Order: sequence, then C-alpha cells, then structure tokens
Amino acid sequence: MTSQNRISLQLDQAQLAQAGEALGALEQALSVLIALAPAERRRLVKMGPKSEVFCRQALRVLEQNPHIVPDTVDVASAKQDLDALDQLRPLLDRLRRLSERGNDTEIALGSDVMDVALKGYQLLRVAGKQQGLDGVAKELGLRWARKSRKTEEAEPEPSAA
Repeated sequence: MTSQNRISLQLDQAQLAQAGEALGALEQALSVLIALAPAERRRLVKMGPKSEVFCRQALRVLEQNPHIVPDTVDVASAKQDLDALDQLRPLLDRLRRLSERGNDTEIALGSDVMDVALKGYQLLRVAGKQQGLDGVAKELGLRWARKSRKTEEAEPEPSAA
C-alpha cells in the first residue's frame, strides 16, 4: 500500500512574498483590464478564431476605403482595440499556462493528501478498533455517509459565504 506522491512542494516565505509582489506588480500594470458581468459576457458578440480573420480583413478594407465609412462607424477605435489585443495576447497566453500549472499543482497536492488520508482511514477501520480508535474512524466515515432523501430535503443548502 504505497502512497502516491505526484509532487513534493515546499514554498518558503521569500518565495511566497516574491510571488505576491510579482502578482501585485502585474495587477498594477494591467489595472486597465475590465471585468464583465456574466449576463453582459453572454450578450456580447464574440470574436473567435474564424471571426478574427474576417474582422482583420474588414478593418483593412474599411481603412483603405474611408469614403464609404460613415462617422458613426469608428474604424480607428476598432483598429486600436485590435492592436491592443495583439499586444495583450502573449501575456494572457503566459498567464493561462501559469494558471493551468497552478491548477494542476493544486489538484496534485490535494490528490496526494487525499490518497494518504484514504489509506489512513482504511487502516483505522481495520486496525483502529484494537487501538481504541473506533470512534475516530466512525467520525471520519461520516464523510462517506449517505443522507436519506428526507434529510437532504429538510436541510438547507450551506451558503457560499
């Protein structure tokens, strides 16, 4: 019964402080980024990879033919947005990769902990009775206990505060 150990990680206070400072600097440098409400995010027309080719070509044609563009269509602003997107994307790609590695590390750390805890629980169930640990094993077993439908309906959902 060997324990899994996907990752062994220890961060010292200097590393945590450096990462916190770097994140603070990044948040400050990118303070112009916005947050959308979920409803607004759903409502906005999106530019996917196929649409991007269309958009770039349309802007190019509009720039080359300003005589057909009314004043109400702000081509210069759209071009500025596209340029900003081109500048921001490499940073966002790096952030996504870092975030993905962070998520994978979080999963691996939790899985390592869960693996040992489950093995420990199995040991407690078998050997704990002879060691006076039966009560602890039963308490830990509550994590796996199934509730009856009546109990689930009667208990309010815990708030996500």
